[in-house]
Amino acid sequence: MSPDTTADRPKNRKTGLFFVIVGAILWGVGGTVSQKLMHHYGADPAWLVTVRLLVAGPLLLLLQFVLKDRRQIFGVWKDRRIAPLLLLYGLAGMLAVQYTFIASISYGNAAVATLLQYLAPVVTLLYFLMRQRKAPTRLEMTTAALALIGCFMLLTNGSLSSLSVPTPAVIWGLLSAVAAAFYTLAAVPLLRKYDSLVVVGWAMTVGGLTLAAVRPPWSFPWPTLDATGYGYLAFVLIFGTTLAFWFYIESLRNLPPQETIVLGSLEPLAAVLTTVVWLHEPFGLWQWGGTVCIIAVVLLMSLRGRA
Repeated sequence: MSPDTTADRPKNRKTGLFFVIVGAILWGVGGTVSQKLMHHYGADPAWLVTVRLLVAGPLLLLLQFVLKDRRQIFGVWKDRRIAPLLLLYGLAGMLAVQYTFIASISYGNAAVATLLQYLAPVVTLLYFLMRQRKAPTRLEMTTAALALIGCFMLLTNGSLSSLSVPTPAVIWGLLSAVAAAFYTLAAVPLLRKYDSLVVVGWAMTVGGLTLAAVRPPWSFPWPTLDATGYGYLAFVLIFGTTLAFWFYIESLRNLPPQETIVLGSLEPLAAVLTTVVWLHEPFGLWQWGGTVCIIAVVLLMSLRGRA
C-alpha cells in the first residue's frame, strides 16, 4: 500500500459523493428542462434527441481524448468483434432509450417519464429469471410487487376509472424502461474492453447520426427560442447530458457500485420536485406514494446486487 492511500481515501470518497449526487441531480433536472423546451417552446422530440446526441456524443469523446487513452477512440472501430456490437448498442440501446424517454416526456411530464424508466432494473430481473428458468426469491417477488404497486399509484393517482397521465406517455415510458434494460445489458461486453466515455460517446454519435439521416433536424421548424430558451437548451446539452453522464461514471472510481445506484435515486426525486415546483405540474398524494415505491425498488435491487 502506498503511503498516501489511507490518507486519500476520505478525500476520494468525498469526491465520489460529490460526483454521483451532482450527476444524478443534473440528470433529473435535465429531463424537466427538456419538458420545458417541448411544452413551452415547441421543440420537436426527434429534433431534441438528435441535437442532444450529436452534441453530447462528440463532447464525451473529446473528454476521452483529453483525459484518458485517446487511442481507444478510433481503435474501437478496428476491433472486428466489438464494432458491430457498438453499432447495435448505439441504435437499439442509446437511440432507443433516449427517444422513448423524450417522447414520454413530450406526451406527459418529466416526473412520470423518469419514474417509469426507473423500472428498468425490474425488466432486467425478469429477463434473467426467464433466461435462467429460475423461480424468483422472496426479495425478487417483493421487488416486483413494489414495482407494480408503484406503477398503479403513479399512473392512476388512486382512481380506477382513468389514468393521471396520457396513455401515449405511459406506453413510451414503459418502452423506455425496456430500452434502458437492453441499454444496460448490451453495454457489458463493450465496457469490459473499452472506456465508458468511448462506448457511450460513440453510441450517442451513432444514434444521433442515424436519427438525423432518417429525420434531419433541419427539416423541422426551429423552435422559437428566446435567450432563456437557448439557455435551457445549453443546460440540457451540457449539464443534463454530457456532465451528468461523466460525473456519474467518475463517481464509480471512488464509490462502490451499490452506493452509486442508491444515490443515483436522486435523479427521479430531482425530476419530480422540479416538475412539481418549477413547472407546477399536478402531483397527487398517491403519486408521491408511487414514487416512494419505485425508489424502494432501486434500493432493494442494490441490496440484491450486494448479496
